[in-house]
Amino acid sequence: MTAPTVEDAAHLADEVARRRTFAIISHPDAGKTTLTEKLLLYGGAVREAGAVRAQKAARHATSDWLELEKQRGISVSSSALHFEFAGHRVNILDTPGHRDFSEDTYRTLMAADSAVMLIDAARGVEAQTRKLAEVCRLRRIPIFTFVNKMDRHGRDPFEIMAEIEEVLGMDSIPMNWPVGAGSDFRGIYDRLGRKLILFSGGKHGTHRVDEETIEGEVGDPALVEAMGTFARDVKDGLELLEGAGADLDRERVARGDQTPMFFGSALTNFGVRPFLDAYLARAPSPTPRQSAGVPIDPVKHPFSGFVFKIQANMDPDHRDRVAFLRICSGQFVRGRNTIHLRSGKTIRLANSTLLMGKDRAEVEEAFAGDVVGLFDPGIYRIGDTLSDEPGIVYAGIPIFAPEAFMRVEVAGVEKRKALEKGIEQLVQEGVVQLFREPTGGSASWILGAMGPLQFDVMQHRLKSEYGVDLKLGKLPYTIARWPLAGFDPEDFRYSERIKVVRDRDDRWALLGHTSWDFDRLRDRNDTLVLSETPDPTLFERSL
Repeated sequence: MTAPTVEDAAHLADEVARRRTFAIISHPDAGKTTLTEKLLLYGGAVREAGAVRAQKAARHATSDWLELEKQRGISVSSSALHFEFAGHRVNILDTPGHRDFSEDTYRTLMAADSAVMLIDAARGVEAQTRKLAEVCRLRRIPIFTFVNKMDRHGRDPFEIMAEIEEVLGMDSIPMNWPVGAGSDFRGIYDRLGRKLILFSGGKHGTHRVDEETIEGEVGDPALVEAMGTFARDVKDGLELLEGAGADLDRERVARGDQTPMFFGSALTNFGVRPFLDAYLARAPSPTPRQSAGVPIDPVKHPFSGFVFKIQANMDPDHRDRVAFLRICSGQFVRGRNTIHLRSGKTIRLANSTLLMGKDRAEVEEAFAGDVVGLFDPGIYRIGDTLSDEPGIVYAGIPIFAPEAFMRVEVAGVEKRKALEKGIEQLVQEGVVQLFREPTGGSASWILGAMGPLQFDVMQHRLKSEYGVDLKLGKLPYTIARWPLAGFDPEDFRYSERIKVVRDRDDRWALLGHTSWDFDRLRDRNDTLVLSETPDPTLFERSL
């Protein structure tokens, strides 16, 4: 392989340095998809922001492209989006907020360099936010916090700061401070830039807002007059912050000990553009990823990346499959050969696209930090590594234990081949997990999911994409475990509360009614070792 010239190396370094790749995480209804759409608006990727919540809106969010997402107004699948802004290449990974789709979110977080955590100003830190923030901290993903819905009356900012510290174990460092709240939310004071920014207009959030900027200290007469009755509250709040003495420390942010904090309203666009400016200035560009304990530098190493998502039928007219590839190092060039590490085969990087929700455009080159869509004829699996260098292999993406189970009722299904093909493809995407009883064909299929909404997605997509009415029978199991040692399937031949099955990779798995079943099982068999994932080392190596 020809070594890059000095000019090529410099170009590669510049391209990687300007990349920002982040996931947006939140509890449902915190405004995640709304913020995504507004960032696209300010980045010039859309001319008018889609109305995410309005049922009668003519437009839908760019990231919500599945028909079911449009019908229900929620995100059920991760999306990759991108735009250019202020010299940066911004890659957004929009993730589902609902806990039923948390496994898709976990997979997508593996592809992010940082995360934007949305917090509802009225509700504070919620359950799903806690789980996702913990995953980010374990993965050492820096978190930037956007306190949303300041256009509604919510909690005191100091109360939210205290909750983040107590619940998430992070110090929040406000980069700006709100001026007013609820219907009186007028703007923010930029603490680092020492300036007041007042907002107006925006046509109810569909267009960019007008901004009036007044530089100076918060006690300056011009700022006091501009803030009106809110001047005293802003001054008191900022004095308390200064008295606390906490300053932003990039190393602490990188470790997950601190989170830069911003206030605004994604619905009205108030504070969105200042947040985007500040985030791009402070967020990390692509950093080295681990391959068997060795850091792979995004600039010094040749092309490599891993598949973190597979999506079938993004284009209903072509019924194709697309593998989402996060580039980790080097330069991606369409048409060039590389190695598919799992199979050891050399493959050609043809039919490659940049993704924008469901829309795609052919791409000739891309760099570390970018997400590229590859046409998948059936050779890719989630977690696969592609690399020009044979020694680079990224840790696979772990599978987590489902908590709801349904049996596939095949009796009466007319399109049996379409059913089998559809289930196979959607399982490969990670929509649900597939288990089989040790004996029997498709009649013994059991689907596992984090929650019932995943089954709704499965049924909807089988109907709309494969023309199959999937009938499911509810099962009483709520927990799955994989035996690692001390397991004999004969011991469970007559068990009524534990079912022995095989997963899609033919590994033994146990389904139980409750965790009590497995506690009782371990008490009876002290040699039995159970795991919440089929390969726990994957999660350990990914941290």
